[in-house]
Amino acid sequence: MRGFGFPPGFPFGGGPGFGGHGWGGPEGRGGRRGGRGSRPNVRPAVLALLLERPMHGYEIIQELESRTGGIWRPSPGSVYPTLQLLEDEGLIEPEAAAGRKSYRLTADGRPEAETAAQNPPWAQFSEDTMSQAHDFRDAAVGIFDALRQVGFNGTPEQRQKALEVLNDTKRRLYAILADGE
Repeated sequence: MRGFGFPPGFPFGGGPGFGGHGWGGPEGRGGRRGGRGSRPNVRPAVLALLLERPMHGYEIIQELESRTGGIWRPSPGSVYPTLQLLEDEGLIEPEAAAGRKSYRLTADGRPEAETAAQNPPWAQFSEDTMSQAHDFRDAAVGIFDALRQVGFNGTPEQRQKALEVLNDTKRRLYAILADGE
């Protein structure tokens, strides 16, 4: 089960289970979404990976998920348009391999890929961040399990108390953020 679609620095990636699609949303051409908590940009990640070897889109998604310990799994809706854009710009070209459309860098794409590989987007995810992500995920799964038990087996009064605990927890979590600003 992957996480909640939170921004960089927060230890969850996106994917099925809690909504969100990781940190690889539709960043657009070479840019990142603005504001606090911008997602890593798929473009330099794709270029840096293709510097290593040709890959197909799904392989790129899997590789980024693997290199970030499951924290960042860009959606197909961000990877495939990025591949198309890079192809349109002449930076990559498709090649047929085992019935799949893989991509490789062109000579024009190599300089940008080499720059991207010097500081690849997955490098921002340290071992500590990945370990904390797993701790957060384990805690969240435990909370959901307990909530499910109360929902299925609890009395109406117990469910009401659980709802109060959840609302209080939400307020307390936001208060943590407010203390840091």
